[in-house]
Amino acid sequence: MEKNKNQPQEQLNNPLHGIKLADIVQYLVSYYGWEELGSRVKINCFNSNPTIKSSLKFLRKTPWARSKVEDLYLRTIKE
Repeated sequence: MEKNKNQPQEQLNNPLHGIKLADIVQYLVSYYGWEELGSRVKINCFNSNPTIKSSLKFLRKTPWARSKVEDLYLRTIKE
């Protein structure tokens, strides 16, 4: 019998499991504001006419930027 690739135990050590990217961005914007967020994560979607929608579109297509945002989120929630 073939194992299901999406078994829950594979995600036990993933602190982002079950958290949507939209929720992460909204949390960071409410915590830091666009200006501070843009200085902490230097990507254009946070510095030039930022919106949640445009930021999500960029982050979903750009793995390195998404990783930076997720790392900031994890550091922020630990504080």
